[in-house]
Amino acid sequence: MAKEECITQWNKTGDTSTLRNRKICLTSEKTLQAPSTSLSKDKHSHTAGHLSEDDTQSSNGAQFSTRGNLSKDPPSRVLLMLLVGLSFSTRLYKITEPPHVCWDETHFGKMGSYYINRTFFFDVHPPLGKMLIGLAGYMTGYDGSFPFIKPGDKYDHHNYWGMRGFCAVLGSCLPIFAYLIVLELSQSQTAALITATLLIFDTGSITISQYILLDPILLFFIMAAVLSMVKFNQQRYRPFAASWWLWLVLTGVNLAGALGVKFVGLFVILFVGLNTIWDLWRILGDLSLSLVEIAKHFLARVVGLILFPLFLYVTIFAIHFVVLNKSGPGDGFFSSAFQSRLIGNNLHNASMPEYLAFGSTITIKNLRIAGGYLHSHWHLYPEGVGSKQQQVTAYLHKDYNNLWLVHRPDENESQSGTPDLVRHGDIIRLEHVETTRNLHSHLHEAPLTKKHFQVTGYGINGTGDKNDLWQVEVCGGRTGDLVKVLRSKVRFLHRATGCVLYSSGKTLPKWGWEQVEVTCSPYLKETPSSQWNIEDHINPSLPNISLSVLKPHFLEILLESHIVMIRGNSGLKPKDNEMNSKPWHWPVNYQGLRFSGVNDTEYRVYLLGNPVVWWIHLASLGLYPIMAAVAAIALKRGFSLSQKRIEHSHVLMREGGLLFLAWLLHYAPFYTMGRILYYHHYFPAMLFSSMLTGITFDILLKSTDLLIRRPYCDWLQRLGQMVLLFSILYSFYLFHPLSYGMKGPLAHEPGSAMAGLKWMDSWEF
Repeated sequence: MAKEECITQWNKTGDTSTLRNRKICLTSEKTLQAPSTSLSKDKHSHTAGHLSEDDTQSSNGAQFSTRGNLSKDPPSRVLLMLLVGLSFSTRLYKITEPPHVCWDETHFGKMGSYYINRTFFFDVHPPLGKMLIGLAGYMTGYDGSFPFIKPGDKYDHHNYWGMRGFCAVLGSCLPIFAYLIVLELSQSQTAALITATLLIFDTGSITISQYILLDPILLFFIMAAVLSMVKFNQQRYRPFAASWWLWLVLTGVNLAGALGVKFVGLFVILFVGLNTIWDLWRILGDLSLSLVEIAKHFLARVVGLILFPLFLYVTIFAIHFVVLNKSGPGDGFFSSAFQSRLIGNNLHNASMPEYLAFGSTITIKNLRIAGGYLHSHWHLYPEGVGSKQQQVTAYLHKDYNNLWLVHRPDENESQSGTPDLVRHGDIIRLEHVETTRNLHSHLHEAPLTKKHFQVTGYGINGTGDKNDLWQVEVCGGRTGDLVKVLRSKVRFLHRATGCVLYSSGKTLPKWGWEQVEVTCSPYLKETPSSQWNIEDHINPSLPNISLSVLKPHFLEILLESHIVMIRGNSGLKPKDNEMNSKPWHWPVNYQGLRFSGVNDTEYRVYLLGNPVVWWIHLASLGLYPIMAAVAAIALKRGFSLSQKRIEHSHVLMREGGLLFLAWLLHYAPFYTMGRILYYHHYFPAMLFSSMLTGITFDILLKSTDLLIRRPYCDWLQRLGQMVLLFSILYSFYLFHPLSYGMKGPLAHEPGSAMAGLKWMDSWEF
């Protein structure tokens, strides 16, 4: 055993006249050595500057590098290969079961098919994940012909294993990445092994990796970004070396990948950003570096972590728009100008007059998501719903009943000569082509949106009253500006009441054919719901132009696609009787998700974390702040601690604090979201809590020497590790049917594979 040595050190406390005498107890005379003499001699490493307060601080007053004194455990190749084998085997086992569509495979499998068929669609997430799923399917022989209509549909002869296998392979990398991250942060094989074991044998992590979903792809990029960031941080003594640039660039690539799959990737971008800001702040305090060298560090991070990822992110969308060039189910979510790009859309390569004129026949499209076309039909509003006049709705599909004639307020247009163009501020009357009734509003309340006014069809063959008059306003325009088809955003202001034509987005009952409610809103704030554009335009008296000249350029469609995605996300509100989850449910494993099957004859898969594993995570989230606080107080008060204890305290506070921050950034924001939430939203945060658990429990078990002396403390430590490992493995044995599928009696019935394991009433397996 090393001889304990006490050193007295005199420290200045800020006032040169005041000195403090402190004792530092070290376990070896080697503790005051520099981290590496070779590093200090490397002219290109700027080591002196990097051995700043972040690396050399000690609350006991000693100036030494914790990182330098930690005995780094190199990854054991045998252990690493064992973990790789276990991770891949648990994820790829029964990958083709069940042979039917499960849960959100109906969405993301279908979207993969759209890429193979080059058919345009809309989704609230960025495109990278679906692109990779489609590519995986294409590379493994899937032809994109399966319809993915609903969960439970049999795949039959269709080749679906490639898409599932691709997601499973990425999910298999997660425990390996977590092992390497914790090993780099803590330099402890034990902590890294605990982390990997927790993830490998977590039923939730297995289930979410085995299906055609975005989650394993997102989690892969998040963990790859964090691993790259940690590796980059370890290169701080070799700035601008090849390995330094490699990990910086890889961090940027993976950040772009995470954001390109889901907007949740913003959380890991924020995490890496905060780490980078702290790193730059440390460099700024390094007096051995010139301002030019500091500027180089700053610019390198701007390029590697901002500009390059942004370029990759934009490139993802460029590929997305090039591949999806055919008209499809996503057309109606986008503007008319956007639709004119798509092969097969009626606006593609069409020609029509460029500017709206009196006497034109037009269709009018609302700019909100799924706002639809201004529409009317012969049916009347029922008794008790405002005035019993002709219904006016918004219809999501192209239809002859979407056609309207543009008239002057007093008379029909003459059929000879060049018609006058409609300008900003003009008063018009809109006549429905099929029924010859005018677009009309009055002070009766709207059918569903009671604070708005009803919009109807009124009069016949051009006759009506003053409530049929509307003023055209080009959004952002001035008096005299022309109304351009496809491109101009237009509002229709009702002259009599002062309200504005509006699509509420609410679905009418069966008497309204379940079409979208159109109202006249007294609230004049410009929103997509009150903005419209002219799509189809027919006027034989005006010259036609090719719509190709009105096609939006790339930056316009990039901006529009993001606006539509953001609106789509904000529109995902919880509905009555719809399955929903609350953020506080997630860490306690309160409720899972049914992936497949509801009765004893069906193949049942249930997404639920291994309860023992998740409750160990919950315990570590409670233990960590207490242990970190005790360590911080002990160091601050200058308690006599061994070098090993000081090292553990710094790992707990610094590296543990980093993981705790990452968990918080990926979890806390969900409490502020108004959109519908599901259990699977917690899995990014769960990965960080797993890594925090590895470090916390490793240091907790190594602290047994505070209670009893050796060799008993070593025995207790080994016993604790064995109990932890046995608990994880045995709980996996009990709950593995949740991931790999169950048939037969349900959990509350005799003879069930899960009999007696429904520990919480909220579990639904």
